[in-house]
Amino acid sequence: MPEKVEKIVYYCTHGGEDAEKASICFAMAGAAVALDLDTTVALQGSAVYLAQKGYTDHVPQAGGFSPLSKMISDFRELGGKLLVCKPCIAERNIEETDLIDGAEITAAGTLNLLALESDAHLVY
Repeated sequence: MPEKVEKIVYYCTHGGEDAEKASICFAMAGAAVALDLDTTVALQGSAVYLAQKGYTDHVPQAGGFSPLSKMISDFRELGGKLLVCKPCIAERNIEETDLIDGAEITAAGTLNLLALESDAHLVY
């Protein structure tokens, strides 16, 4: 029988207005994906701006972490999944074409199913 892969979800609810919380989320998620965990970051609320092309280039570095743009890029390159709340981007007039490569649009139903399937959840 194949070994079960642990699944973890990070819910990020802060964007550039709280760069430290957003950075902590991606630092934790990056570490999880580096440990070969099935890792997802779900952006909700103002955190959806983090998936907008060019946005993180203007977010100040926080908490001694690498720039958010690098942490998000590294997370994606390691195989992390990035989900973006559809109603949240609609509220902010962000189009799907405005999102960085690899960002996937999602909504409540999918996130609830993901939560039920996951072994751990952290919210930032």
